[in-house]
Amino acid sequence: MPRYYMFNKPKGCVTAKRDSLNKTVMDYFPVGEREALHPSGRLDKDTEGFLIVTDDGMLTHRLMQPKAHVAKTYFFYAIGVLTEEKIRAIGEGVLMKGRDVPALPAQIRLLSEGVITDIADHLSEEKRDRLLKFPSQKIFSGEITIVEGKNHQVKRMLRAIDCCVVYLKRTQIGGVKLDEALASGEYRELTAEELRGLMSA
Repeated sequence: MPRYYMFNKPKGCVTAKRDSLNKTVMDYFPVGEREALHPSGRLDKDTEGFLIVTDDGMLTHRLMQPKAHVAKTYFFYAIGVLTEEKIRAIGEGVLMKGRDVPALPAQIRLLSEGVITDIADHLSEEKRDRLLKFPSQKIFSGEITIVEGKNHQVKRMLRAIDCCVVYLKRTQIGGVKLDEALASGEYRELTAEELRGLMSA
């Protein structure tokens, strides 16, 4: 029987089966299971949150093929200000650096506003040392849902509207939300209902 796991990826590990320099997401799974399993899709080293780990290559193909346009939702903190004009730009599709065509339209919403010191606990050690030198920098939290998966997609889309993502966590894939009871680095099997939700995404 195929296996399907919801994994809450910590920051600081890479989405790969093996890596000679960095800890990988597979290091959180029992040694005897690692060879058969693989991460479905990827999250950047410093991005946290919902990652599917499975031995079902068909599901991975289904979720990853560009034409599928499977929605993925992220929570983020970013330096800058999110105006109505910028929200409209994201909704219409922004032109990211290095691309000739705009990104597909995405949904973004503002959750809160503050200054960089408000989120010190969410910053990596490297970012904390650098960013807290400017304690009055304006930041905001938000949620964005995208339907394509280019490298550094969310960060590049926010950069296109003059905002800089400093914390990023995937919270949902298709209609399936990350289980809030899962601590960072923990995983559990997907329920039958969750699996149906992914299969129909």
